[in-house]
Amino acid sequence: MHLIPFPAVRPGHAERGFTLIELAIVMFIVTLLLGGMLLPLSAQQDVRAYGDTQKILSEARDALLGYAMANDRLPCPASSTSSGVEDPVGGGTCNYPYDGYFPAATLGLSPVDSQGFLVDGWGSDSDNRIRYSVSTANTNAFTTSSGMKNTGITVLAPDLQVCSTGVGMSNAGLATAACASGTALASDAVAVIYSLGKNAGSAGSGTEETHNPNPRSTTTADRAFVSAAQGSASDDQVVWMSKSTLFNRLVAAGRLP
Repeated sequence: MHLIPFPAVRPGHAERGFTLIELAIVMFIVTLLLGGMLLPLSAQQDVRAYGDTQKILSEARDALLGYAMANDRLPCPASSTSSGVEDPVGGGTCNYPYDGYFPAATLGLSPVDSQGFLVDGWGSDSDNRIRYSVSTANTNAFTTSSGMKNTGITVLAPDLQVCSTGVGMSNAGLATAACASGTALASDAVAVIYSLGKNAGSAGSGTEETHNPNPRSTTTADRAFVSAAQGSASDDQVVWMSKSTLFNRLVAAGRLP
């Protein structure tokens, strides 16, 4: 058998590896590329969480409408210790009408945390739990079985307010709290549902967010809430149920008038 000899390696022609300087340059370029990719990825995660939260809030509002059509009333908000069950069970005079949580266990809604509370798209920390408020007008007619029917559609007057800003709000912390002139997005809402947003664990004491009950709020819970433009001053996500929407669904279901 004829063997083919390997070509001899001439002195001075050995293959050369990367120098330390060249490796440093390569690592620098890779670091720049990774850094440029991480920022868009973070932004994409924020967009996804925001979108997920909006979907959860919309589904929560729809669930309230379905519950009202089936039970002739809206559920009370859950308390921080009720594991997502309305407080009190059976409705009537709610224990936490303005500063409670969405009663996910009562309505069978998800996603929930380990304690049974509905959470937003930002995480499962207790600050990420969806909040829910309901009108106490007409002697709690909206949360009392047959309360709306017995009161009458022409008399019912839900009084929750949603403002575009907390600046100029009157009587904050009182039962008569109201939006400043020209800032009311809603003045006769039946229910308000909201998320504390991405900054839930660290913010909530600013002019805008302090009016939406949260762990750092300095204002006593009242009937007025703020749905400000998304930005550094506020990132709360707020939806509400209008009187017209609720009445329309209840009339169609034969619950009203």
